[in-house]
Amino acid sequence: MIMGSHSVRAIRGATTVEEDSARAIQDRTVELLAAIMERNELSHDQVISILFTATGDLVSAFPATAARHAGFGDVPLICAQEIPVPGSMPRCVRLMMHVNTPADPAQIHHIYLHDAQGLRDDLPA
Repeated sequence: MIMGSHSVRAIRGATTVEEDSARAIQDRTVELLAAIMERNELSHDQVISILFTATGDLVSAFPATAARHAGFGDVPLICAQEIPVPGSMPRCVRLMMHVNTPADPAQIHHIYLHDAQGLRDDLPA
């Protein structure tokens, strides 16, 4: 149960996969979720919902399925296809996690893994 003064915050993250396979998508999605939870010191009860996008070259699995297998089955999850902008990063899974947290926006850590690290190098680590 969450107590005290909390606000809804959005945490962004992204990762890339080496190949379009269900295993690769699952492993990297679970890795990204774990990194966001750990770095932001979140408990499962604080997660409100997660929106996933995947580039059009990833069709072997839904990132939300990986999240369900990682224990987020009771959290509202949805997947969408990323806009296919020419020259954009291939084989990329992005997410936006809505959380209930006492952290002020400056304390939120957005997580970008593997080749996705260069997507938002303007954000503090």
